[in-house]
This record gives sequence, C-alpha cells and structure tokens, in this order.
Amino acid sequence: MKCVICKSPDIQMKMVEEEVKAGRDVVLIPMEVLVCINCGERYYDRKTIQKIENLRERLKRHDLEVEEVGKVLLVHTT
Repeated sequence: MKCVICKSPDIQMKMVEEEVKAGRDVVLIPMEVLVCINCGERYYDRKTIQKIENLRERLKRHDLEVEEVGKVLLVHTT
C-alpha cells in the first residue's frame, strides 16, 4: 500500500489520539490506525470508523466518562 497523498510506501500501525468535537469541547480518543510515516495521513478501516461514530453518539448522550486533560483558551481582541 502506498500513501494516497505523498506516495510513500512507509505506512505503519500507530497509536494516535483522534479528535472528536463535542460542542465547544474536543475529546481525544486513543486508537491504533494505519499512518503514513512520511506525511502523517491516517487510514481508517470500517471497524475504526464505527467505533468513532459510536463514541460520538455516546458523547452526545453524555454516556461516556471523560477526563479533563487541559484547557483551550480564547483571547478577545478589539
């Protein structure tokens, strides 16, 4: 398999943190996916996509335990 973006053949399974938005929050979901080592393009199989969709629905229902790990701050400029 070659990367569809940079054509590199160096694609490996890696642990990544997938970002899912929940309102104004971002939830990080650790998962193992194929990643191009050269450019960082990620490749998801059907099972992984279904897992992300399931977790997104659970977030909407507030049926998922999450932990605060940081903050996002907004600067108001005039």
